[in-house]
This record gives sequence, C-alpha cells and structure tokens, in this order.
Amino acid sequence: MENSWQKYWDERFRNKAYAYGKQPNSYLKEQLKKLAAGKILFAAEGEGRNAVYAARLGWKVSAFDISIEGKNKALQLANEHDVTLDYQVGQLPELGYEDGQFDAIALIYAHFPANIKSDYHKLLDKYLARGGTIIFEAFSKNHLEYRMKNERAGGPRDIESLFSVEELRSDFVNYEILELEEREVTLNEGLFHNGKSSVIRFVGRKK
Repeated sequence: MENSWQKYWDERFRNKAYAYGKQPNSYLKEQLKKLAAGKILFAAEGEGRNAVYAARLGWKVSAFDISIEGKNKALQLANEHDVTLDYQVGQLPELGYEDGQFDAIALIYAHFPANIKSDYHKLLDKYLARGGTIIFEAFSKNHLEYRMKNERAGGPRDIESLFSVEELRSDFVNYEILELEEREVTLNEGLFHNGKSSVIRFVGRKK
C-alpha cells in the first residue's frame, strides 16, 4: 500500500503545473486570520500552497507529505516567496515530532489511507499543545455523489477515505468545538478541485 500511495502522489506532483494551484485554501485563510502566529504543522501538505501562505504571515511552518515530488514543488514555491519551510517526507510516526510542539495543525484535504487516518489524527493530536487549534477541511462521505456528476470535483474514490462529522468527533474528543459542519462548497483549486463539493469543516481548540 505504501509504495502505491507514494507513487500515486509522486506522479500527480511531478508535472510543472501545481495540481491544486498556488493559492491557499480559502477556509484556511479565513481561520488563520483569527490566530496569532506561532508554530504550525501542515499534514499531507503536497506542493506547499497552504504552508507557504502561513509562512508569509509569520508562522514558523513545519509540513510533511509522502511525496518527494510534492516537497520539491513546495520548496520551489517557498523560494518564490522568500520564506522557509521545515518540510519532511515520510510516514508520520517516523518523523520525530514532539508532544505539544505545535500551536496549530492544519489538515486541508489530508485524505490519508482509510486504515491509518484515525491513527494519524490521534498522533497529530499529541503533537498539538494544550490550547492549540486544529483547522480541518476535507471531502465528506457524501462527496462521492458530487464526484459521480463531475469528475473534476476531485477527491478519493473510496468512501472509507472520506470523512463524517461523527468521525471527527471521535478522533478529536478532547476539543472545544468552535465549528464542525458538513456543507456544500464550490471549489476552484488548480487542476483537480473544481466545482460543487461536499466537505467537512472543523475547527477545534485542544482542552
């Protein structure tokens, strides 16, 4: 599974064009405005559009992904904006982050394989300081209907890799929920997120 997962994302990110564009996710932008800059970790960050945006706002940014091609593109984008990222490639349990290291963690379309996604959420929770914030946006289980109507909407094809409100409540139990909802949005992000989509949005503060 690991090799095919890595190969899929390396192939997607190898093209010169940025798969999801160079502009940050709009929900992330909206939420970062509410926080004082500190240390933030971007999970499954791909080509770096969101991490670079946070760095431009003065955050000390760490990021990880399974794809070396994603990292290369992210560092290229960071160089264009004269910012730095601490970007690692590999499986989360092997990356050496510390308990309570981060003031915020961003999961923006961080669709990990179904058999590890809850484990990764619980591990990321350990790396977040008390009082820290999770910012999450990803496709809901209902998104498959949208993808069937419009392939350009993107997202995983298997329902197990998609999310429900109940899953988020279960994975992040020790949080003050500031926002948690499923909603329809219209995405316009690069080549692969285009059109009406069903997403889960979650912002939580760790107790």
